[in-house]
Amino acid sequence: MVDDRHALLDQLLTAVVVLDSRLQIQYMNAAAETLLDGSRRRLREAPFFSLFADSSLDEAVLQQTLAEQQSVSDSEVLLAFHDGQRVTVEFSAQPMANGPSQSEHYALLELRQVDQIRKINQENSQQQQLLAAQTMIRGLAHEIKNPLGGLRGAAQLLASELPDPALREYTDLIMSQADRLRNLVDRMLGSYRLPQRQPHNVHAVLEQVIQLAQLSAEQQLQTVKWQRDYDPSLPDLTMAAEGLEQSLLNIVMNAIEAQHNVNQSDGVITLRTRIAHQQTIYGKRYRHCAVVSVSDNGPGIPAQLRDTLFYPMVSGRAGGTGLGLSIAQTIVHQHAGKIDVESVPGHTEFTVYLPYIETRVRNGQARDAA
Repeated sequence: MVDDRHALLDQLLTAVVVLDSRLQIQYMNAAAETLLDGSRRRLREAPFFSLFADSSLDEAVLQQTLAEQQSVSDSEVLLAFHDGQRVTVEFSAQPMANGPSQSEHYALLELRQVDQIRKINQENSQQQQLLAAQTMIRGLAHEIKNPLGGLRGAAQLLASELPDPALREYTDLIMSQADRLRNLVDRMLGSYRLPQRQPHNVHAVLEQVIQLAQLSAEQQLQTVKWQRDYDPSLPDLTMAAEGLEQSLLNIVMNAIEAQHNVNQSDGVITLRTRIAHQQTIYGKRYRHCAVVSVSDNGPGIPAQLRDTLFYPMVSGRAGGTGLGLSIAQTIVHQHAGKIDVESVPGHTEFTVYLPYIETRVRNGQARDAA
C-alpha cells in the first residue's frame, strides 16, 4: 500500500518533500527530484536548507511549523542553488499527523514552480509595453515634427526679410533649436527602422559596450568593477551590431546608475554569455539562443517600477528620460529576442535572449541555416 501511495505521489506535478524535526529530507516525490536536481536516494537525510546557497524562506518558519503544529504558506519563495540557478515557487508546509515515526514530528512541504507562468505573464506585459511605446513615440513624433517644420520655415522667411543682418542671430537660434528637436525625434524613431544585419561576435560587441560604459563612469567620477564570464564557444550571431550595442549599452548604463547607492569599493557589474537550447520566446520555439546577462549588486529595482519598467518616460532617477530600456527592448524585439528581469535587493539581472535565426549551431560553429 505504501508503494502505491508513493507511485501516486510521483504522478503529481507539485513537488512533495517530507522533513523530520531536524529539517532533514525523509521523502521526495519525482517532481521534487526534478525541482531540487537530485535523486531521493542521494538526498535522503540531507538538511533541506543545505541544498541552497540562499533562500527567501526562513528556516525558523519551518521550525515553528513543527513546534506549534501550524500550517504556513507563501505565494513567492525564491530558492538559489549553489550552481547559480534560481527558481521561484509557491510554498506550503503543514505538520503530518502520521509520519514515518510516531515519536517524531514531520513536516509535509508542497513546492510548485511558478517561473514559467511568471515568464509568460512577463512576456505578455512586455509586448503590451512595446506596443504602447511604439504608439506613443510615433504619435509624439508626428505631433512634434509637423509644427517644427512650419516653425523652421517661418524662421527662414523671417531671416530673409530682416533689414539688419545682426538680427538673424535670433532666427538662426530658432532654426538650430528646431533642427536639434527634429534630430532628437529622428533618434527616438530610429530604433524602429529595421537595420541591416551581418554575422558578428557577441563578445566583441560586449567589449565595445564596456569600453563606452567605462568612459561614462569615469566622467561621473564613479568606480565600477567589471566581471566577465564569457562562453568562448558562442558562435557568431547575425545581428545589427550597432543597434544591439546600443541596446546592451542602455542596460549596462542602468546597472552603473544602480551603483550610486553602493560603496565605491563594492560595486560590481557582471557580464555573462551562454547558449540556450530549445528556448520559447513569445510563443515561438527556437533551437538555439545566445543568452547575454548583465547583473549588478545594487539596491534592486523599486517595486513600484517593476511592472512598468519598459514603458517610455518611466525612470527611477532624477533627470532620467525613461527611454533607455524602452529602446533596448525594441532593438532586442527586432532580433526576435526578449529581455527577462530579476531583481532583489543586492542583485538585479537583465537577461537578453537572442535566437539564432539566420544561422544554426553545429559543433560550436555557426553555419547558414537552410
